[in-house]
Amino acid sequence: MRNKFFFFFFSIVWVSSAQTLIEGTVTDKSNNPIVGANVYLEGTYDGASTIEGGKFSFETTEIGTQTLVISMLSYEAHYEVGDVTYLKNLNIQLVESINQLTGVTLSAGTFEAGDNSKVSVLKPLDIVTTAGAAGDFVAALQTLPGTSTVNEDGRLFVRGGAAGETQVFIDGLRVFQPFNATANNIPTRGRFSPFLFKGITFSTGGYSAEYGQALSSVLLLSTTDVPDQEKTDINIMSVGGGIGHTEIWGNQSISFNTQYINLAPYEALIPSTQGISWNKPFESISGEAVFRNKGEQSMFKLYTGFNHSNLDINQEDINFEDFVRFQLTNNNLYFNSSYKYFFKNDWTITAGSSISKDKNEITVFDTDVRAIETAFHSKLKLKKIFTNRFNISLGAEFFNIDYDENIVTPDNSEFENGFNDQLFASFIESDIFFSNKLAMKLGARVESTKVIDEFTFSPRLSLAYKTSENGQFSLAYGDFYQNPLNDILVYEQDLLSEKTSHYIFNYQYLKNGKTFRAEAYYKDYDNLVKYDTNLPQFDSQYENSGNGYATGLDIFWRDNKTIKNLDYWVSYSYLNTERDFRNFREQATPNFAPKHSLSLVTKLWVDDLKSQVGLSYNYGSGRPYDNPNTPEFLAEKTKSFNNLSLNWAYLIDQQKILYFSVNNVLGFNNINNYQYSNTPNLDGVFERQTIRPSADSFFFVGFFWTISTDNKSNQLDNL
Repeated sequence: MRNKFFFFFFSIVWVSSAQTLIEGTVTDKSNNPIVGANVYLEGTYDGASTIEGGKFSFETTEIGTQTLVISMLSYEAHYEVGDVTYLKNLNIQLVESINQLTGVTLSAGTFEAGDNSKVSVLKPLDIVTTAGAAGDFVAALQTLPGTSTVNEDGRLFVRGGAAGETQVFIDGLRVFQPFNATANNIPTRGRFSPFLFKGITFSTGGYSAEYGQALSSVLLLSTTDVPDQEKTDINIMSVGGGIGHTEIWGNQSISFNTQYINLAPYEALIPSTQGISWNKPFESISGEAVFRNKGEQSMFKLYTGFNHSNLDINQEDINFEDFVRFQLTNNNLYFNSSYKYFFKNDWTITAGSSISKDKNEITVFDTDVRAIETAFHSKLKLKKIFTNRFNISLGAEFFNIDYDENIVTPDNSEFENGFNDQLFASFIESDIFFSNKLAMKLGARVESTKVIDEFTFSPRLSLAYKTSENGQFSLAYGDFYQNPLNDILVYEQDLLSEKTSHYIFNYQYLKNGKTFRAEAYYKDYDNLVKYDTNLPQFDSQYENSGNGYATGLDIFWRDNKTIKNLDYWVSYSYLNTERDFRNFREQATPNFAPKHSLSLVTKLWVDDLKSQVGLSYNYGSGRPYDNPNTPEFLAEKTKSFNNLSLNWAYLIDQQKILYFSVNNVLGFNNINNYQYSNTPNLDGVFERQTIRPSADSFFFVGFFWTISTDNKSNQLDNL
């Protein structure tokens, strides 16, 4: 009896301690063995690591259904579930995980400027410390490849596109009048100060399906989410002054700045000399404010900007003996609100709206023109992150534009023109990461517009492949539609949307403070608006028979590591473009499209002088102009554009800066264009006059003082 008891006891012990062998092989998707992977039964201490050949084996006393976990750095965890007796001769393939820091990025056609962007080629500091930019982010962006400097205009001209082909957005919402109003041949500036923005995305083509109504480019401005501290910024300048302040209480904060500009003292000291005289130099008062409320899983922002400006100028015109007087008063008000909520199931909802009212009152040739644009944009966007390999965004938006124009002639005749447009759009887009080396963005956008009664469909596609740790290739394609501009729609609505298709091939290399980008592109234009008069007017004949193309190569190089305290970048653009649009009588290269553009920007910090010294050089080859004395159309070219600008920021102490800058320091005699008389002289020759900048150089002096809680911050970020 005792022997049977011992036999039964040892039988139980043997059964309970029976060992089950678990073994197999771990490889990657290319069947290469993975050494060092962790393999274990979930919730136990039983496991092993893979050895040479990717093999693993271990014994366990666990029984029944178990979960086998295989994990390895840089790979997604793999799970096998089943009875332990079946976990034998396993062949397991691990999938590479997506690394947001070192993986491939979709970069074709896009430059980013932001401290949080891993593919940044510019930082916010760069936008405002570029010599010659004078704090205007648009002027700083003109040092990037793909842009053309049109000295007499000041807006963004991108890859052969006209200025009206670029749209600006703040926190994803449209800004309908992003530039200050100005007179003909007097360059404008962007309305917005870099003070309130954390980053800028500048897409020169092939941009996201989320954005539309832009044939060539979009500029995305993102306001700061959470300011780091309270501070006050004061500036006194040779052309005016301003003050800004940030206040923080709990999860809420508000930042504002206001600025007054008056060129009268500068003009009195250094008067303009080229074909103009001021009755009242440019004067403006402007301000911006952004309120933020950060919740545990949400962010609300309310942005507003206002601007009042006026000028009264006399300008030469070859068709008149006396100067032509031009008077302008502009009032612009803009509101923008956005709300974002992050759900715990990886859904994000973003909602927002913007509204603006822009009013111009113009007097020229004793004719009064009043133009008022009231515009509204609302957007709802949903985003779901399913895995780190796949996400999807979809949304809908609504635009309403109401434009009214009133003209009163010297004989008191009055004309009213205008239009109202309601545009509905929806979009869907997905990011798909096949691996750390290969990614794709696939999307589409549809739009329906009331004013021209048209429905459009726009596919968008981007691909990126990482060839090495630091280099990658990208491709992008997309169709883009844009309604005819206001100065045409005010007279004619029986038209189609203008269209362009973008094809982009990009290579980018980033390593140790060095950035290299090369991008080739082709743009095909169709349905461009043509008219048979010099300018759009009520009796013009309009049609969508225009077309064109733009092709070129953009190159960018930046290095801020090789030489201590020196940061520099070089941009070069080659542009070959022709189009038949507006009042062109044949296909030709437009006046705003130089074939070659070059920019060199350098910034040097000198410790001994407590100074940052900057230099910028811009070059543009001659631009076409039309000489009516020859049979060819737009066949002659101006001389090349050159501009060397310098700036110097001197730190009086940590929070006080004295700033000097001079634009075109060598006084290059640049020519913007030529104006020809409307009728020939007695010899049958059309006489001309040269259109030049109002002054060859511009000087600026400013004092900037920051008062902050840490006593360390300064406005070098804003210069």
